[in-house]
Amino acid sequence: MKSKWALAFLAASTFGAVCQQANAQVAGAQPIGISVEQAQLVVEGWSVKKSLLGKTIYNDSGEKVGVLHDIIIAPDNAVSFAIVAAHQFLGVSEHDVAIPMAQLDYVNDKLVWAGATRDVVKAIPAFHYSKVRTVPVARKDYGHH
Repeated sequence: MKSKWALAFLAASTFGAVCQQANAQVAGAQPIGISVEQAQLVVEGWSVKKSLLGKTIYNDSGEKVGVLHDIIIAPDNAVSFAIVAAHQFLGVSEHDVAIPMAQLDYVNDKLVWAGATRDVVKAIPAFHYSKVRTVPVARKDYGHH
């Protein structure tokens, strides 16, 4: 199943590289859409809407440690972050945390965050949406860190 993550991240990286190369191309010369190789990555990838959002996250011991609420993609496509609800009451999150998507895997039909425990997750500083832009930044305007 790790190969699915590798393929998903390869697809995101390839998409980012294609987008960055598009700036250097002559108008009309850049093909629109995806290549056959990229199409295969899409088929083998995960649908955020259908496969990930709202799903319970377990640790490698099978204990529930949170629920995947959102995925944040950096403007440069280099990094994606999972927003995990570490504690919920009646479906309302009381403590969201942001973690790199690379820390999650899909094992035995479950999302797994290896090494996580409820106490460790609750100790991670809370993530607040108020600090996230409501309008995306154009890739050309994104200041690299």
